[in-house]
Formats: sequence, structure tokens, C-alpha cells
Amino acid sequence: MATKTQQNLRKGYANARRVSPKPITGQESPVELLEHAFGAYVGRQERTAFELMRRTLDEKAAVFLTLSGAMTPAGLHQSCLIPLLEAGIITCITTTGANLYHDAHRLIGHAIREVNPNAGDLQYRLARIIRIYDLGFWEEALLDTDRLFSALIRRPEYQRKMTTPEFHFLLGQHVGEIEHALGVKQPSLLSTCARLGVPIFVGAVQDGSIFLNVVKLRRLLGKEFKFELDINDDVYAMAAVQHYCRHHYDKKLAIWILGGGVPKNYTLQGEPLLDQILSVPTQGFDIDVQFCVDPVDNGALSSCPAGEGHTWGKVSMDAVETGSIYVHTDVTAVFPWLTHALLSLKSSRRRPFRLMDRLDDAVDFLDADVAKRRKGLLKTIDWDVREVK
Repeated sequence: MATKTQQNLRKGYANARRVSPKPITGQESPVELLEHAFGAYVGRQERTAFELMRRTLDEKAAVFLTLSGAMTPAGLHQSCLIPLLEAGIITCITTTGANLYHDAHRLIGHAIREVNPNAGDLQYRLARIIRIYDLGFWEEALLDTDRLFSALIRRPEYQRKMTTPEFHFLLGQHVGEIEHALGVKQPSLLSTCARLGVPIFVGAVQDGSIFLNVVKLRRLLGKEFKFELDINDDVYAMAAVQHYCRHHYDKKLAIWILGGGVPKNYTLQGEPLLDQILSVPTQGFDIDVQFCVDPVDNGALSSCPAGEGHTWGKVSMDAVETGSIYVHTDVTAVFPWLTHALLSLKSSRRRPFRLMDRLDDAVDFLDADVAKRRKGLLKTIDWDVREVK
């Protein structure tokens, strides 16, 4: 006689989706193809990712997108992210300084070209060609981009302490002015986010060439140079915007992770900061979609699945059970296709959240909740070894 577990398995199997794809005709829409031709393995993971991204839109969830790797040199922002931003889909971005820095090469007239990754790096160096796997650009692109950012960051508007979203908002405004003056047809990620009010956080801002120019300016200009990034307020602001979205929009949070690395954790850690550190109740992200090539069994955070994240309070129980997928693939191989499918949906057009315009309100809102818990929180900062059992 079958056990109860066996009976449940048999019932679940009987109701499971059949793998019965239709013949491809070439006339299908991207959504139709995803629905019937991606039945197993990584293809099924991709289809599930699309279903969860579609659910994100249907549930009007705020979308926190994280972007690691060298994605702007590959043009992923131009093909995918900027169209998604223009459609109002992306609420907040966390990325690397490198993605913002390399994006500016094109602005000042430098092309990024396809190169042979096996041609020999010693020869590329002698030819003054910088290589990012199968992409290349002249070394002058770096030097000219350094001059651009150095000139901008010396301006009076930057001579104060600020967070990374404030910093990138200023840069985006000024880069946008340059784009307008030059008649640039394809805007940068920085200027697009500034125009649409989308915050850009960079968790390891000191690990990138934009900040290397800050280091130079501090040494050259001394006390005259007053620009400073406030990492304390930066981490708090990330938690604040998540808390604000949870309570001021439709109460759903989704995270779309392109790659992994620091951007992934910098965004996810906002939830345990709220719940475990600040004692402000939260439940973790409701939907978790990740595209990454890393194996999930080496302990690296880049490949940490939602279930592991749930043990840290980063994603909700519902996310683990019905709202999460890890697509084991290169982002550049699948995300353009998924973007095409998403933008074909009627629900893909929505009013931008313009969260950057509400950044101060978000911080004030979290401050008010923390103030209510001040007495209890003060007890958590006193520790005595005799209390350890």
C-alpha cells in the first residue's frame, strides 16, 4: 500500500504539465514560443524565469535589478535595460562602477569592437588594445573617460558628502547634458536612470575606475576637494527604499539578478538589515529570478539559491516555494530574448516609480519606524560575555 508521501507524489505527477511541444513554424510570437518550446533543462528554467517576470508585472511589484560583470561593454543596457527602464518596469538598479564607467566610452566617441580572444594578450598590450574577453577598445578610451569623470566630479555640485544614488543621479544629469549637446542617439544607462528617476546603487564603489579618479582628485586638490561618499547612509538608503516600496506601492518586491557578485548581496541585505538589525518587520523579496553561470554548490554568494537566501531573511517563504528560479546560463545568451517577450505584453507598460524623487521620503519613513524601536535597539548594542550561555 502506498504511503501518504507516495500518494501525494503520484497526485502531483498526475497534475503536472505535460512535455508536449508543438512544431515550430517560424510564425510564433516570443511568448508563444516560450510557452510551448522550452520544456526541460535550462530551457525550462528560462521559461520559468519568464513566467515569474510576467507575474512580477501582473502583481505590480517593484523591480530591484542587479547587474554585475561587464554588461555595458556588451551593450546589454542598450538592447535590454534601457527599453525596460523606458517601459517603467525597473524600479531600482544596483551595479558595479565598471558598468557605469565603460558605458561612457561610447559617449566620447570611442567604439567597442569585437576581437579574437585567442589572438594573444601580450600583442594586444603592445598594440594598446584593452580586452574584455571578446570585446576590445583602445587604451585612449580609458584615458579620455578618466578626463571626463575627473572634470565632472570637480564641479561645485559634487563638493559634499552623498550616497551612491545621489552621486550617480548627478553624473547622469551632467552626462545627459553632454549627450544632448553632442546629439547622441543612444543614451547611457546613467543619463536614462537620471531622467526616469531610477536610483543607481554601487555597493563596492571603490572597486572601479570612476572612484580611482576620485582618489586622484583628493591627492591633487587636497582640502579644496570635498566630495565624499557616505557608505553608512548608502546601506541605510537601500533598506529604506525597499521598506518604502513595501508600504507605499502594491506591497510586492521582486529582485532580478543578472550575474551575481556584490550587486546581488548589496540589494538582498536590505531585508535582514531591516528585520534582524533594525527590528523593522519585513518578509524578504517575494520574487527572486537569477541568471548566472556559477555552480550552486561551491559556497559562493553569486550562485546562492533562494532557499539559502531565505535562511538569512533575504527572500520570503513564498519566494522559495513558488517565486524563485536560478537560470544556469550566461545572461547575454537569454536576456535579450526574455526582454523581447516581456515587452510584447500589454502589462509591460507602466508608470515609472521615480523612486529617486522619493529617496528622502523613504529615509524619513524608515527613520520614523526605527525611532519607535529606539529603546529596544539600544539594548542590543550592550553586550557582556557573561550573557553567553
